[in-house]
Amino acid sequence: MLELAIGIILGGCAIGAGLALIAGIGPGIGEGNAVAKACEAIGRQPECKGDVTTTMLMGCAIAETTGLYGLVIGILLIFVAPGRFVDILMNAIK
Repeated sequence: MLELAIGIILGGCAIGAGLALIAGIGPGIGEGNAVAKACEAIGRQPECKGDVTTTMLMGCAIAETTGLYGLVIGILLIFVAPGRFVDILMNAIK
């Protein structure tokens, strides 16, 4: 019975980590759209290249934080959470 509970904990953490890493899709799509629009804007008005590039890089940096948060949560769910949950289970059994 204990092995089943530990297996459920490990499986749940693995599924949660996989779902957390889906958060990397949004920043990739968003940054691709931002770069495409920036290239389009520079093509229309080349004299605004500095302003457009600066704004695009700032927006991409902010958008990337979402993916990084997902990555951190995924890493925590893979390496930290299973041990903590198993410890909680063992203390509950005692």
